[in-house]
Amino acid sequence: MPGNSSNRSRRVTAKKGASMGSGGKNRSGLKGRGKTLPADERPWHKGYSGTEKLPEKTARKQEKERRAAAAEGRAPKVGIPGTKDTTWGRGWKGTGKPTARGGKMPPHRGPRIAPGRRSNPTKEGPELLLGRNPVVEALRADIPATALYVAQGIDIDERINEIVRTAGDRGIPILEISRNELDRMTGGVLHQGVGLQVPPFAYEQFDDLVAAAMEQTTPLLVALDGVTDPRNLGAVIRSVAAFGGHGVFLPERRAAGITATAWRTSAGAAARVPVSQVVNLTRAIKACQQAGFTAIGLDADGDTDLYELEAAVGPLLVVVGSEGRGLSRLVGETCDLRVGIPMASTVESLNASVAAAVTLAEVARRRTYG
Repeated sequence: MPGNSSNRSRRVTAKKGASMGSGGKNRSGLKGRGKTLPADERPWHKGYSGTEKLPEKTARKQEKERRAAAAEGRAPKVGIPGTKDTTWGRGWKGTGKPTARGGKMPPHRGPRIAPGRRSNPTKEGPELLLGRNPVVEALRADIPATALYVAQGIDIDERINEIVRTAGDRGIPILEISRNELDRMTGGVLHQGVGLQVPPFAYEQFDDLVAAAMEQTTPLLVALDGVTDPRNLGAVIRSVAAFGGHGVFLPERRAAGITATAWRTSAGAAARVPVSQVVNLTRAIKACQQAGFTAIGLDADGDTDLYELEAAVGPLLVVVGSEGRGLSRLVGETCDLRVGIPMASTVESLNASVAAAVTLAEVARRRTYG
């Protein structure tokens, strides 16, 4: 077109094509994730050839690839499971990291995992127990466990020594990972550098719970009426263990269950105190009454003063209401007594777990000193 030759801003070189790579922009996102595992060591990859159990999803991928290869007349691009050893550290030569007793931390054990990779567990899937006390108590109680995660560079104390030693004696895989990776796995929850992967909590049968309690000299049970905060549940279980209680039961629906949060709040007491879930709480309370228990419901407006509770020295069932509404109407009517805790007039009520702790402490005092 006439005049273009005099245009000083015209392009005189070829247009630049698309640049290759990210120019290092994604490099920071890979920090701390460790070396990427090859395909034949990744359990979720169709090329997996490890000796560990083949996941169902991987098996489906491999079968799909075989069918596609057969249709196209080529060799399938899949691994050969069982041909490559993907475990290490089966011995106890240690990694060279000193412990408080002068020994060495055990090496990695169990299947190799790619740092940073985490699956989303289902509601019935395994959970991580976090914190040194909960993990120690779970291992002492022989709770089934599938893996122990230990953060690199943590302070070694007697609890960590016991955790590692007990896990090793039981053949539980011990995986040493970075603290950042453990933070990602736990969603930022305080873990104290250790986490124990366990299957879903095994609840006690209600009839067995009551029968075992009745074998004690002075049976003491606690029932929770719609407590929905797992931290309150864990705190109640801890108080039951501290003041000589023999079990806890709670509804299956509209109530907190034993989760990793409840485990941690109980400081491991959930491993020592039997917990049962019941379909109908009112029916369960009546069953306890028929077995000889006196059922008392904690109520801020209760007619009986806690410090005048004569029934504390006999078989006792303490019923704790929910955080907001307290005891439900039917549960309150089913209880033999409604007991109030004396408080200053400026305080309306106590937290459910605190009220349970105060009551259990008073029951323990009466049973000890009369």
